[in-house]
Formats: sequence, structure tokens, C-alpha cells
Amino acid sequence: MEITIIKIGGNIIDNPEALPLFLDAFSRYPGKKILVHGGGGMATHMAKQLGVPTQMHQGRRITSPEMVKIAAMVYAGWFNKMIVAGLQQRGCYAIGLSGADANLIPARKRPVADVDYGEVGDITPDEINTGIISYFIFKELVPVVCSITHDTHGHLLNTNADTIAATLSIALAPFYHTRLVYCFEQKGVLSDPQQPDSVIPLITRQSYLKLKADNVVSDGMIPKLDTAYQALEQGVKEVYIKHALHLNDQLESLLIL
Repeated sequence: MEITIIKIGGNIIDNPEALPLFLDAFSRYPGKKILVHGGGGMATHMAKQLGVPTQMHQGRRITSPEMVKIAAMVYAGWFNKMIVAGLQQRGCYAIGLSGADANLIPARKRPVADVDYGEVGDITPDEINTGIISYFIFKELVPVVCSITHDTHGHLLNTNADTIAATLSIALAPFYHTRLVYCFEQKGVLSDPQQPDSVIPLITRQSYLKLKADNVVSDGMIPKLDTAYQALEQGVKEVYIKHALHLNDQLESLLIL
């Protein structure tokens, strides 16, 4: 059986015109599927309103104890239920989940090394509750998973949504033909950021390393591609990067080893 894990970027979720179009495309996407989302823009906006500083390092959020509360309210609350409601409207029967629900994604607080990421959870494929995911899939439900995890000791943690999507894909790979799709506001990985149609159709690990060395890819794209290649190395069959509104089209970047 095939299953597709689709990760949607915060810039699409934040856009009141783009989000309904994505939900239209997602509801039409064939086969078994899971949607993973974050929602960084609103969390950052709310933090600013509350006077909570926002810190980033190489595209990753540094999560203070105050920030994890905001992230949980936005990701597991407003965004998750808004997406679920939108999918129900389209006849796509969804169930909204955080990593704490049904012990879906246990995590460990990231140890302090060169950077203290704060209340950030690291996850491994072998700890993901694939049984509950398979149960929902069997019941014809579409899991909608936000980027909040838990440490099994009563504390919520913030985990990068790209990482959750990749790790879910790896965890499900022994049981399904898994396909990982990263959707955001570009048509794929671009050879020229100023040219939206300059999509690189095929990227190998070797060509990715050159693109990174040449600064063709940088900032938030680097952790996205790093997690993509980790997924491919651990059993995921296909990884695509494409525009959220072209989910059912062929314009995309395909990543291979």
C-alpha cells in the first residue's frame, strides 16, 4: 500500500487566499495521505504582540518556555482545527493531532550544545506510534499532524514540521510504500531565487552538496533538504518539493540519492 506524507509550509497556511486552494488540491490528492503542518508566521506575530522575543538559528526556531505555549496554542489549536474544518467541508474526513495525542510522537528535549534551542523536541522513527496512524488510515481518516510533540513527562515541545514529516515517513516505510512531499510557496528548488520558473527537476545528494556550497540553496531550505535525504537513506521511496497549489501537477523537484 502507498501512503503520502505531505508537509505544508507556514507561508501558505498564513495566506487566507492560498490556504483554501491548497485544501482543494489536498482533498483531491489520490490515495492514503497524512498532512503535517507548522504555522510559524502567526506564532511569531502573536509572540510579538505578547512581547515574547523570537529567535531563529539557521532556519530553526529557538523555543523559550513562553514561546512553546504560544506555539502550542497556534499549531495544535487554531491552525490544526481550521485545517481539519476546511477538509471536512471538502468531504475529506480528517482528524487533528499533536504529537501528544495518543502518544503519537514522543520526543526528547534537545540537549544544549553549540546552540541552546530551548523547548525543542528531537524525535526518532522507532518511537513514533505507527499503530495509531495505521488505525486511522484503516478507518479512512486523514491524520492532520501539527508540530507539537511531548516528552512523556507532561511537557510539550516544539519540533520542526519538516522533521516530523520526514520522521513519520521513515517510521511508516517498513509498512508502506512511502512518498514524502514538501509543499510551500515556490514551484520547487530554484536555480535562481529571482526566477520562479527556474525549478531544478532532479537533485541528487551530490548535486545538493554543490548547490549548498555555491549558496544556491540556503537558510530554511537547507534543513528541509537535509531531512529529505535522511528520509531517502532510511527507506522512503520518493521525496518531492513543489508548490502547494500545484500539488497534483508534475512541476516539482524530485530528490534522489
